[in-house]
Amino acid sequence: MKIVITGGAGFIGGSLVRALTEQPQVTQLRVVDNLSTGDKANLAGLDVDFFEGDVQDAALLNQAFRGADAVVHLAALPSVPRSLRDPLASHHANATGTLQVLEAARRADGPRVIAASSSSVYGANPHLPKHEELVSAPMSPYAVTKLTTEAYLSAYHHSFDLPVLPFRFFNVYGPGQRADHAYAAVIPKWISAALAGQPVTIHGDGTQTRDFTYVGTVCHVLTDALLRRVVNPCPVNLAYGTRTSLLDLVQEIEMATGLRVRREHVPGRIGDVPHSQADGTRLRALFPRVAPVALQKGVPATVDWFRQRLTTSQL
Repeated sequence: MKIVITGGAGFIGGSLVRALTEQPQVTQLRVVDNLSTGDKANLAGLDVDFFEGDVQDAALLNQAFRGADAVVHLAALPSVPRSLRDPLASHHANATGTLQVLEAARRADGPRVIAASSSSVYGANPHLPKHEELVSAPMSPYAVTKLTTEAYLSAYHHSFDLPVLPFRFFNVYGPGQRADHAYAAVIPKWISAALAGQPVTIHGDGTQTRDFTYVGTVCHVLTDALLRRVVNPCPVNLAYGTRTSLLDLVQEIEMATGLRVRREHVPGRIGDVPHSQADGTRLRALFPRVAPVALQKGVPATVDWFRQRLTTSQL
């Protein structure tokens, strides 16, 4: 099986590449990444064919997709705040980028396309847990680009018989996730701050909740989808229905690090949803063999990774 991963040098992409190299059915791995948010270090020591460039480059995609059996489309400009600062950049990378990927897949005789959407598409819809039939209510340009991604996948499935599978990711975290940039996710940012003896910044009162999903669980689902050739034109939540407040998350980090973590509260951010929790019914039906990694195991594993990096940097 020949698999292309766009955004394969990123946090989730690099983790998925590593997981797929352990599968004997996978004979070739190709990565497309422009390295705007990814890092080739995430692919160090892995047997991959690397195509450096943007998913909006049709000629590059033609080369990468030639003879492929499946494409996992992870390339995107992440972050709600980033999309608020530059909505057009997010649209071009995420919405137009997805359209280019789907067109390239058509030109390559229709490899299956698995693509990453986001729980942010639920937005202002207050219903919990979030099931896939809920009305979407995006609160940010980023969320709109991900809803567009889903719509394009569905349209190409029905219009061109392209086999697709859109996943809605919920707050993915784990080893390999960067904390050293302006749009870093909350778990790596807070772990890094805790280990450095710095306070964590909480936007709002900290009672907002998230359904955190360990990267190993995400890779297990994606690998199972690839190997079993799962196709589903409707979106699938990729999370298991946990609900953790940011205040509780700080306590988990304290237990994992053995450190007291100072809290600094600042005003809430525009575009942030107050609560997020997945209904995992569809996911469990499609992937019954996947057992999720609990936060109580995932956070310590992530802390260990950060500590190893600190130790290495000090040598």
